[in-house]
Amino acid sequence: MAETQGKFDFAIDRGGTFTDVFARLPDGRERVLKLLSRDPQNYKDAPTEGIRRVLEEETARMFPREQPVDTSLIGWIRMGTTVATNALLEREGERTALMVTQGFKDLLHIGTQARPKLFDLEVAVPDVLYEEVIEVAERVVLRQDDCQLPRKDTKRIVTGSTGDSLEVWKELDLERVEKDLRGVLSRGITSLAVLLLHSYTWSDHEKVVGALARRLGFTQVSLSSQVMPMVRAVPRGYTVCADAYLTPKIHQYLKGFTSGFKGGLKDVDVLFMQSDGGLTPMEQFCGSRAVLSGPAGGVVGYAITSYNQMEKKAVIGFDMGGTSTDVSRYAGQYEHVFEATTAGVTLQAPQLDINTVAAGGGSRLFFRSGMFVVGPESAGAHPGPACYRKGGPLTVTDANLALGRLLPSFFPKIFGPGENEPLSSEETMNHFHRLSKEINLFLSSDQSQVSANGANSSRSEMSVEEVAMGFIRVANEAMCRPIRALTQAKGHDTSQHVLACFGGAGGQHACAIARALGMKTVFIHKYSGVLSAYGLALADVVEEVQEPCSLQYEQQSFRELNRRVEQLSKRCRDTLCARGFSSSQISLEVFLHLRYKGTDCALMVTADAHPANAQSCAAGDFRSAFTKRYLKEFGFTIPDRPILVDDIRVRGCGKSGIKSVYKTKTGRGQAKPVTMTKCYFEEGYLDTGVYLWEELPSGHSIKGPAIIIDKNSTILVEPCCEARLTEAGDVCMTVSSDPNCALGTELNTVQLSIFSHRFMSIAEQMGRVLQRTSISTNIKERLDFSCAVFGPDGGLVSNAPHIPCPPGGHAGDRGSHLPDLTVITPVFRKGVGSPVFFVASRGHHADIGGITPGSMPPHSTSLQQEGAVFTSFKLVTGGVFQEEAVTEALMAPAQYPDSSGTRNLHDNLSDLRAQVAANRRGSQLVGELIDSYGLAVVQAYMGYIQSNAELAVRDMLRDFARRRRQQTGSLDVESEDFMDDGTAIRLRVQINEKEGSAVFDFTGTGTEVWGNCNAPRAITLSALIYCLRCMVGQDIPLNQGCLAPIKVVIPPGSILQPSKNAAVVGGNVLTSQRVVDVIFRAFEVCAASQGCMNNISFGSESVGYYETVAGGAGAGPGWTGRSGVHSHMTNTRITDPEILEKRYPVILEHFSLRPGSGGAGKYHGGDGVVRKLLFRNKVVLSVLTERRSTRPYGLQGGEDGASGLNLLHRADGRVLNLGAKTSVSLQPGDMFCLYTPGGGGYGREEETNSKPQTKRRRLNETFPERGSVFEYRMAQEGV
Repeated sequence: MAETQGKFDFAIDRGGTFTDVFARLPDGRERVLKLLSRDPQNYKDAPTEGIRRVLEEETARMFPREQPVDTSLIGWIRMGTTVATNALLEREGERTALMVTQGFKDLLHIGTQARPKLFDLEVAVPDVLYEEVIEVAERVVLRQDDCQLPRKDTKRIVTGSTGDSLEVWKELDLERVEKDLRGVLSRGITSLAVLLLHSYTWSDHEKVVGALARRLGFTQVSLSSQVMPMVRAVPRGYTVCADAYLTPKIHQYLKGFTSGFKGGLKDVDVLFMQSDGGLTPMEQFCGSRAVLSGPAGGVVGYAITSYNQMEKKAVIGFDMGGTSTDVSRYAGQYEHVFEATTAGVTLQAPQLDINTVAAGGGSRLFFRSGMFVVGPESAGAHPGPACYRKGGPLTVTDANLALGRLLPSFFPKIFGPGENEPLSSEETMNHFHRLSKEINLFLSSDQSQVSANGANSSRSEMSVEEVAMGFIRVANEAMCRPIRALTQAKGHDTSQHVLACFGGAGGQHACAIARALGMKTVFIHKYSGVLSAYGLALADVVEEVQEPCSLQYEQQSFRELNRRVEQLSKRCRDTLCARGFSSSQISLEVFLHLRYKGTDCALMVTADAHPANAQSCAAGDFRSAFTKRYLKEFGFTIPDRPILVDDIRVRGCGKSGIKSVYKTKTGRGQAKPVTMTKCYFEEGYLDTGVYLWEELPSGHSIKGPAIIIDKNSTILVEPCCEARLTEAGDVCMTVSSDPNCALGTELNTVQLSIFSHRFMSIAEQMGRVLQRTSISTNIKERLDFSCAVFGPDGGLVSNAPHIPCPPGGHAGDRGSHLPDLTVITPVFRKGVGSPVFFVASRGHHADIGGITPGSMPPHSTSLQQEGAVFTSFKLVTGGVFQEEAVTEALMAPAQYPDSSGTRNLHDNLSDLRAQVAANRRGSQLVGELIDSYGLAVVQAYMGYIQSNAELAVRDMLRDFARRRRQQTGSLDVESEDFMDDGTAIRLRVQINEKEGSAVFDFTGTGTEVWGNCNAPRAITLSALIYCLRCMVGQDIPLNQGCLAPIKVVIPPGSILQPSKNAAVVGGNVLTSQRVVDVIFRAFEVCAASQGCMNNISFGSESVGYYETVAGGAGAGPGWTGRSGVHSHMTNTRITDPEILEKRYPVILEHFSLRPGSGGAGKYHGGDGVVRKLLFRNKVVLSVLTERRSTRPYGLQGGEDGASGLNLLHRADGRVLNLGAKTSVSLQPGDMFCLYTPGGGGYGREEETNSKPQTKRRRLNETFPERGSVFEYRMAQEGV
């Protein structure tokens, strides 16, 4: 891999729209070139064309297009490509079959069982990647020493690669497998993905099946044990499917690419960029590791060019493109994640942590209910923004054009239908005039008086420029939020970073974003327009190997650990040597995937800065490295807890990147603007100099406002900022802090959107602190918590996650059920007598005492049996945490018969301390916001945000009333539904069309019940907010304002407003779902979903487990219900089958959909699921369920969904129906079979002759976001 002397070297990034080429010429000069990725009139393949043009222009020889390119002058080619990503987004991969362990054919359809968008009733989930499923009769299970299952026959015992022992319960039936495989082949499917349970540790069955499939003629066979041998069947299954689905597409592309060269590129070193930021030889490039091939080059590019080794200042990469923006971080080491979702497919593979937000140059601009909204919808490349002259909508690009920040005269004439016209300012301005008219009409109307809430609302009209500027500021704030989250999630200070900006659109926003985040420096590399291609030239060849492990990190294990690390290191080294690297060019890095025993927070740790010692393994002192990083990310360590090794990973690098030696011409003279223009800023229009980048002398400074133009990008230097050209020809900008523009208390609609983001951001940052400092699985890993900001009157302002679950909706409300403990902290301000805000955090504590472990008894009849009761309790006095008093309160339930105090005091106290820490962070952030704007302004905008939500609800109610009046002439609607015990829930809604208000009257609802399905008032309000938000159908802040137009009448003493000692644990998880059903039935929104959370828990003295299980979703006007998904008031993820069997005394015999359980109709309801648990030891099983006798209703002639069923198969052969709610002692060999309800159908079946075509959305319109910040939010909304 020596330097290629005297030849042309190419690094090429083939993006979705443009292909960027960086070429290093034989004399050491560098060239860059940009061309369209698709231009079939002129050339077949863009990278080949780029190479051809450079060779032709530089050698003055002819390289005819129709002939293969002569490769004798080419040294190496490195490529990054979006081929895999696009095939995934467009769902255009290879036809694939999945082979899976019997009983799990729908495992990947159900996935985590959580829905991607909380308020999307249609539950749009991306399709699975396979067409057919083959179930294989085979089964291996992990051995458990204390397993008490009655032995029927001696099973074969094998040892897995982790060192675990397994029992082969069912051997492979190869004859049957062969017959099934031949059937699939005969239907034209030649790509196979194989996923067998526990194959991450014992892969023999997968290997046998794989060999057979290849022999029969499958052209692509991907085995999950080879693609990514990590525990967790669901993400491993998605990964192996992606591999089988995408790899043939990549091979097809490579075949086409190499055919454009003489000899098929045999003697040229061709490398491809993988998702992890390393290069790999062309023939090793595979689907599961190719998805981030494009953006990875950009990360490597900015990491190597802008992370100054001297200052060691961390860098945020900011790559703003047409449809989205990529944000990432680099501080001397690439930040990898090992599981991330792209286009709705979760991939388990090392990949750079690149966070994609749906805000780019093409993001569309909307004005909704008094709010400025940017994205997530995008104009795409066709028709593109309005200024492209193809009838496109208004976008961020148009806003920049309207403000004079983009200059059409410097753009090529490639726009309009004939692609020969300049950018059109007229189109843009016409659109903006129309939108400004609409906004000014709103501002002068009655509606805006509602949102001004009696404040001084004599507002002047907004000019076109003010409107465009408003959208730019809202777009900037949307892009700041993930940057804050990315840095603060890991305990870093955002302002202590440099902003490295690249991509086409970023330069116009860089100053504003850096300023908003408190950053002082923006760095823009001279190749920022083609940085992804340049990064490929700088990158190294990487070889990664990884295998699972089950060792404890301790002295006894080090010998085995050292042996396995050495084995993997040798594999890495040998592979790189075989690729032509000398040992001096190879560096190896060892990682251990470590976690504390009993937790799920595993960190992939390198011992880079921690050399080995007598108390560590040979590869380094991983204990110190792990505890240091754990402390940094989570704020504490658990000193006496053993540390477990989940995986061993070795990353080998073959140093092969070029060194950039190019210097710009250095001149000391004044930089001369080529022209002057007028640009609009906060201060109005300012004279702005326009400079050409290539004509700037180095070392020279340009004071803002100025525009620097290069053929691939435009940089805006804002007023009070200064740009300087470095010796290497890069632009470095110094950003001054924001001269705080005085904001008045009257409503400014732009600031409204920004404050909405800021309040949400405070709640989000509180949540990060809570998650980092808590200790229990429920809060730290399942993310079962929420944080909120309340006004001085106790009214909700914002909460995160963005879900309608209570801290009650009101700071003084009684909560939903006892294990949810809420800590409320007043925020005081000097000179103000009473609190100016409140901040609160609610966490689900796994146990707070009561009659059953887990504090969720299925048969409680009074509140005291459900655990410790806190109505109001002072937790911190004079800065001191009241440990003694709170311990006493948590132990108090022991005084009641059959009841115990908390069974997990240590976790309760740690988590309460974490909640206090989260609140402290919240009050600090509220204080900072008040410091910036003044108390009066912050409280005024708090009111405006609540009014904005109120407005959206009033609009929706008026709209419904108008339709209803035209159809029936009446504005009253009513409905009722029943609990399984016959208790009615009745609702009558009276709507006032003029006011857009409504009365929700639950009179006629049944009385308080003897069991625990009573629901405190807060639960009905949460369910109501959820329903209103679904019906509004757009993103609005969920706060007190939603309920302002609503009057709620609930009869005291009813099941929805029980007496103070009533048992309520079932009300929160079951009755809440019925309230939603009743509201949706009244408004005829959609058929009922399963209407139950299927709460299942089991435990013994030593172990406890709790899960909620998916069912069918209801169909609606225009969509069929989704099968096997959580609906409405819950969205919890389910434990992966392999983790379940590894940690608990249970075997999951079966987990699939329940065919036919969804109601029939024009659009049929979703199916429920079947879940069978075989118990290996004695446990007590508790079930708390509903819809076991009533059925989820159909609507408009659609049929009802099937009701659920809870069966117990005793080891002696008896089968018992357990009913809806019970606790029962189980013996080893007993099996619990859960059949969850289906969703109701919608519309009469005879109206449809053919299967209804549900509209298929293009995925990148629906699922653009990705990265660790997005994963965290999804996980949190999944609670």
